[in-house]
Amino acid sequence: MLTADQLLEELLMRARGVTQTEAVPVELALGRVLAQPQVATISVPPLDNSAMDGYALRAAECVQGAVLAVSQRIAAGQMGGALTAGSAARIFTGAPVPPGADAVVMQEHCSVDGDKVRINYQPKAGENIRRAGEDICPCDTILAAGTRLDAAAMGLGASVGLAALPVYRRLKVASFSTGDELVQPGTALRAGQIYNSNRYTLAGLVQGLGCEWLDLGSVPDTLAATLAALQRAAAMADVVITSGGVSVGEEDHVKAAVERLGKIDMWKVAMKPGKPLVYGRVGEADFIGLPGNPVSTFVTFVLFARPFLLKRMGVVEVLPKTYRVQAAFDWAKPGDRREFLRARLAVGEEGALQAQLFPNQSSGVLTSAVWAHGLVDIDIGHTVARGESVRFIPFSEVLG
Repeated sequence: MLTADQLLEELLMRARGVTQTEAVPVELALGRVLAQPQVATISVPPLDNSAMDGYALRAAECVQGAVLAVSQRIAAGQMGGALTAGSAARIFTGAPVPPGADAVVMQEHCSVDGDKVRINYQPKAGENIRRAGEDICPCDTILAAGTRLDAAAMGLGASVGLAALPVYRRLKVASFSTGDELVQPGTALRAGQIYNSNRYTLAGLVQGLGCEWLDLGSVPDTLAATLAALQRAAAMADVVITSGGVSVGEEDHVKAAVERLGKIDMWKVAMKPGKPLVYGRVGEADFIGLPGNPVSTFVTFVLFARPFLLKRMGVVEVLPKTYRVQAAFDWAKPGDRREFLRARLAVGEEGALQAQLFPNQSSGVLTSAVWAHGLVDIDIGHTVARGESVRFIPFSEVLG
């Protein structure tokens, strides 16, 4: 078996980025991957402007208690005239600072009497002024190629006047589940049947990445049916992801179907939950076969399929950040597989973040994944004593 690190390294080596691009309006770019760097052609802000509602003045003319004539009123979007000596300009947040003014005193420090204002404060030059270009200057690269666009990146693009962004086309991911025992929600269960949760887990995981999800549903446990579904999926998608059917049972036909139609490069990973995980190729499509137990499907997707898909989408940084937290548990079960335990965080008595384990770590207990805040990562053969520092992968890093 490969170790988890070896499998991830091999997967990422095989992840071929899409090359086709398209331009999309900025407001529709959420989750898309930028294909080309974006360079500013303007300064942001374009002019020195006020950071406060108040009065623009010359700091050198103003001692505390000075009374100045209010010579003009400048709102955001307006241009004021040059400031006359011994005067102040009423100014509002975002309005351009008039020539001659070098400070803005916030209105809370001022007293107004008709057309005059008393400054109850000693200002300093530059106070409450946002300088032209202090955020962005012309020729600055504001967004790098390979950036997965979020709301802040969309706003940043708009701030320099970009109406559309060049992005890679959406990655197409087809999935199906295997198992004669699986039925869809909304259907009455008969003896021996269970509802197909993996179909919906994969729907959320794939679509959360911004991929186009192509759902082939559930496939009967026969080699012929699996071959037909796999061939159809590979013809329509960049990546095919299945759940179940990749172990060694007589009814596990997915691995055999991949070997019949393509090739398998990797099988089995020394981790728990997981182990029976397959990577291969069918035609031009990549194939990832996830184990069928619900938690195993979820965990192996976020640890392996997710970074693989992100790299194929064109994302540069694909690995999640990990953190160190304090164990609020003892783990005295050293084994020959790396353990990923569902855990949630709480603040301990001394203020340290502590990881608490879900009581049942079975790979069939999907409630553990909903309850948890992330995964505690324990190396092969290691034990953990309460209070020890452990690696923690937050779900906030690997979902969406």
